[in-house]
Amino acid sequence: MTQNEFPAGGQSSIQPWLMGTAGWIFPGAGHLLQGRWVRALILGGAVWVCFVAGLSMGGHLFSVTGSEQGLANLLQVPPTIANLGSGLLYIVCWLLGVGLADDPVHAARATYEYGNTFLLIAGLFNYLAMLDAFDIAAGRKP
Repeated sequence: MTQNEFPAGGQSSIQPWLMGTAGWIFPGAGHLLQGRWVRALILGGAVWVCFVAGLSMGGHLFSVTGSEQGLANLLQVPPTIANLGSGLLYIVCWLLGVGLADDPVHAARATYEYGNTFLLIAGLFNYLAMLDAFDIAAGRKP
């Protein structure tokens, strides 16, 4: 183990976990709380732009509802995990019923597949931003 993994007391710090969680809940917040404004603006902004662009193109958010039969329900799990990476953006849309697969208005647009891809990329990119905030707080990255 390196010196940066644990503080002098030998116990792991909770700060990296808080920064990672903040970055997941609100894209860009993990870097913002560490005073890294440029990274917060670039990484968090990219997640927000991808998410909003995906919804505006008619993309839909995946969720595991259990309404599908057999193994078809399992096919919803990976894109749902990717969408969950958007944190609060996904949760708010899910609570309000905005952008879900059940909405026939979104599927009528010609660009809905691009929108789906943008929404998936937003979640996956936020996972990377969250891990970056975690690594910076843990002292593994300058």
